[in-house]
Amino acid sequence: MADRGAGRFAPSPTGQLHIGNLRTAVLAWLFARSTGRQFVIRVEDLDRVRAGAEAAQLAELAALGLTSDTPVIRQSEQVGRYQRTLDHLLEQGLVYECFCSRRDVAEAASAPHARPGFYPGTCRALPEEERARRRAVRAPALRLRSAVDLWHAEDLLAGRVIGPVDDFVLQRNDGVIAYNLAVVVDDAAQHIDQVVRGDDLLESAPRQSYLASLLGLPEPVYAHVPLAVNREGRRLAKRDGAVTLEDLARLGRAPAEVLGVILSSLDLPAESLEAALAAFEPGRLPRAPWIVDPADLFSTPADPACKPSAPTDKVHP
Repeated sequence: MADRGAGRFAPSPTGQLHIGNLRTAVLAWLFARSTGRQFVIRVEDLDRVRAGAEAAQLAELAALGLTSDTPVIRQSEQVGRYQRTLDHLLEQGLVYECFCSRRDVAEAASAPHARPGFYPGTCRALPEEERARRRAVRAPALRLRSAVDLWHAEDLLAGRVIGPVDDFVLQRNDGVIAYNLAVVVDDAAQHIDQVVRGDDLLESAPRQSYLASLLGLPEPVYAHVPLAVNREGRRLAKRDGAVTLEDLARLGRAPAEVLGVILSSLDLPAESLEAALAAFEPGRLPRAPWIVDPADLFSTPADPACKPSAPTDKVHP
């Protein structure tokens, strides 16, 4: 596995996958298979979990022909691995306690001259007496003591992406390991060197690449793909109508039909995953969000106007 590398799809088990989630999973499979990589499914269950959601999601993926080439792992089973990594960073002096509430962070980010979404280091230099006083009132989160303001990540669709790296959270004040730490550790442990996911996560890529570099881990290549959105341009959700396999099955739509719609939206042959793989070229993928209207989901062809643009260097605020 280490020689081949791997790509992955990593859903959170909070409910059913909708057709936009499934489209991203199909893309992750296509990117992995087209480059000779294994395809790995990981369950990201450190946060909110709905009973039965994991089994349902794995069944939904399998119905489209997407199964993991390796045993499915769960983040909740990797806590020891995360703690060892956090301990290593603590030993290096790269972690500090933060007592800020979400409101404190939001107010600091909205202050004059503040960088939006950028933690200003409020608790970075607190003296020990002050930390002890605050610790008695509020359990601290643990933040990375970053040594850079900007870092870069390589994206197969967006080019080199340059974005801010602040003192982001590694462990929340309730003791749960934060997403940015968990995914970096998991990707390295699973030899995942290609990460395909929704472009709403693009701004987190430089942070994760920077953390990987601090830990001496390989920095994966990313492909952030457009989201599925509703007619109003908002991210697609189950409340938008019949957009899950279960809902569509009640309307008489088989998984093979749903897969065909997903592949058509990518300007790929709709007959099968294998046919789509044979025609797959990342540079020809549509770059615009996929507009989904459940009312005409099975009658509207993919938008031919969605043409790829040339990769560029981007700086994300």
